[in-house]
Amino acid sequence: MFPGARAERDAADYVVVGAPLDVSTTFQPGTRFGPDRIRRFSEAYDDYDRRTDQSFTDLGVADAGDVRAWDDAVEYLSFLEGELGDVVRDDAVPLLLGGEHTVSYAGVAATDPDLFVCLDAHLDLRAEYDGNEWSHACVTRRILDVVDEAVILGARTGSREEWERADEPDVTVVEPEEVGEWLEGFDGFDGEVYLSVDVDGADPSVAPGTGTMEPFGLSSTEVRDVVRAVAPSCVGFDAVEVNDRDDGQAAALGGKLLREFVYAHAASDGPIAGD
Repeated sequence: MFPGARAERDAADYVVVGAPLDVSTTFQPGTRFGPDRIRRFSEAYDDYDRRTDQSFTDLGVADAGDVRAWDDAVEYLSFLEGELGDVVRDDAVPLLLGGEHTVSYAGVAATDPDLFVCLDAHLDLRAEYDGNEWSHACVTRRILDVVDEAVILGARTGSREEWERADEPDVTVVEPEEVGEWLEGFDGFDGEVYLSVDVDGADPSVAPGTGTMEPFGLSSTEVRDVVRAVAPSCVGFDAVEVNDRDDGQAAALGGKLLREFVYAHAASDGPIAGD
C-alpha cells in the first residue's frame, strides 16, 4: 500500500494503481519493480505538508494495488484502461505508478483529457521503434491519436523524424533550460490535463534508477515546481519508468511527486474526469 493511502476504495478521492508493465524497455529493464519501489521508498515521508497546510492521510487516497502485467501490451493497456475507467466513474482521480511509459496511454484513454502534459527526457514521438508501434518510445505519438495537444517538458533528445513531428502545431516542446521561464509565465491551461512524469525527465544525477538515462536534465526542484503548477488542472497523474537499478533515488522522487500532486490538486479543488 502507498504510505498514507488509508481511504476505502469506494469512498476515495484519489486511487493509486500500479501498472508494472516492462515489455519494451530499450536499455535497462526493471520497470516491473517500479510500483513497489515507489511505495517502499515513500515510507519515510511526513504526513503533513506545511505549504498547503494539509495531511496526506486526510485527502482520501486509496491504493488499489497492481494490475498484473503480461506480454501483450495492447491487450494489457485495454484492460488497464478499464480498471482506471472504474476509478473515474467513481469520481476519483487515478494516480498511476509504472511501469514503462506505455502505460500512460491507458491513463489518458480512461480520463479523456483535452491536453497531455509530460515531463520526459525523450520526445517519444516515433511512429514505431524496432517495428513496434506500442514501444515506450512511441507513447506520446500514440497519445496524440486521442488528445488534441501535447506539451513535453524537459525533452532533450529524439530522432530527426521526432523533432520534425514536434514542429507540428499540436506539440509544444520546452527544453530543460527553458522550463524555468515557462513556469514563470505559466497561467494555467484551458481544459483538462493528464500529467505524466517520466522520471528520466529529471537529471540522472538525481534519478539514476531508470531505463534510458539522458544527462543534462531537470533538477528535482524543477520537476516538483512543474507538478505543483500543473496539478490543479489535472484529471489524472502518473509516475513511470522507475526501475531497480539505483539505491532508491528515482523511486523516492516518484513517490514524493505523487504526494506533491495530491497536495496541490486537493488544495485547488482540481477537476475530476467527466465532471
